[in-house]
Amino acid sequence: MRSARLGMAAAAAASLAGCSLAPPYSIPPSPAAAAYKELGPQGQGPWQPAVTDTSLPAAWWTAFDDPTLTALEARIEAGNPDLAAAAARYDQARGLLGESRAALLPSISVGADGGRSRVSAGRPLSPGNAATYNNLSVGASLAYEIDLFGRVRNSVRADTASAQASAQDVVAVRLGLQASLADSYFQMRGLDARTVLLRQTVAAFQRAYDLTDTRHTGGIASGIDVSRSAALLSSARAELSAVAGARAAFEHAIAALVGETPSTFAIPVADTLQRPPAIPVGVPSTLLQRRPDIVAAERRIAAANAQIGVARAAQYPSLTLGGSGGFEAGNGNILRASNSFWALGPLSAALAIFDGGARRARVRISRAQYDEAAASYRSTVLTAFREVEDDLARSRALVDQERDQLAATRAAERTRDLALIRYRDGASDYLDVVTAQTAALDAQRLLLEVQSTRLQIAVDTVRAIGGGIAT
Repeated sequence: MRSARLGMAAAAAASLAGCSLAPPYSIPPSPAAAAYKELGPQGQGPWQPAVTDTSLPAAWWTAFDDPTLTALEARIEAGNPDLAAAAARYDQARGLLGESRAALLPSISVGADGGRSRVSAGRPLSPGNAATYNNLSVGASLAYEIDLFGRVRNSVRADTASAQASAQDVVAVRLGLQASLADSYFQMRGLDARTVLLRQTVAAFQRAYDLTDTRHTGGIASGIDVSRSAALLSSARAELSAVAGARAAFEHAIAALVGETPSTFAIPVADTLQRPPAIPVGVPSTLLQRRPDIVAAERRIAAANAQIGVARAAQYPSLTLGGSGGFEAGNGNILRASNSFWALGPLSAALAIFDGGARRARVRISRAQYDEAAASYRSTVLTAFREVEDDLARSRALVDQERDQLAATRAAERTRDLALIRYRDGASDYLDVVTAQTAALDAQRLLLEVQSTRLQIAVDTVRAIGGGIAT
């Protein structure tokens, strides 16, 4: 009968040890359409290639086929301080997880004491003589919290989810830095193309100025023509200087991203602006697994859910088991069997009877934190879908804009060339040339801006869909 009672008690303790007061966890539902609206009626937009493989490689920037960009992106991992800080925060989260996991196991400590004492002959209950003796002890002690209501296990679950969220934060920071570098790089390359255009424009305006000055010297053109030509030439030179300053700022930003001082960093000017690659965006449902900020937000919900269990467990008793053992002697060999001692216990239980409602308030706080994490998750998901749709819409519009702007640029260039020919032949005055040259430069400048923006949108589309996928 006694053994039966002991078995029942052990079974009850085991069942309590498996108890968890955290609510059942499930990912909150979030809206996800079957396809992106802005891909077009047939589900194919300008960024969607008609190929079987619809994934980008982890090194997604290689799709832009720019060796300089590829070399710069490779330097972020080792050189960027923001990424190093994010990695350090992840290491802290892993340390907290290790600390909470340690509570699942008993804590064991060892110690040794030694001393020599003399007691007086006049002490209470003394046999009438003094005594001098040694007291030596060596032993170990154990303490273990029996996790009846899952406080420790839910703490481990919460810290595990928090560490997973921190790992995704590192991925998000890395992707953000990679996209920021590519965005700055293509803006700089857009300014490079503008620099090339302005250099050609300055050279053309210089030739036009020389022509008007020659005609003015020969009495064919008026001084107004010379002044107009000089104004256009000076304006183009001023814009070229402004572009050089703006380009330098982007170059300095890239230097900081790769962890180098701007004073020792330089990127040569490129004379071409490449075409953006096709970016496969997949379907909306994949965004929930690809975006690191969405995954991190979901893991924070899981952590908040586990913290509810921790707060609820605080309303129940805590049970701690202790034990100790070792050897103790006054002199001689301390490790003899007759000098050993041990103790099992104390087995202590503690429960706060009155705390002014603090534990109930803690449960309310943890539930509110869960609701906050769930709302943040839904907001993150909606923001992600909006960003992808925004980029798809802008990319479609930019394709049409580039086509029309290219036609406008060619027409403006023909008008400029014809106006200059008519001026040379004396069929028109220089005002027509100035107007045509200004319109041509504006059209060329806008075309380069559209082409540069398309590259930037391609980069942002990669960031919005969560980057590439490791193979």
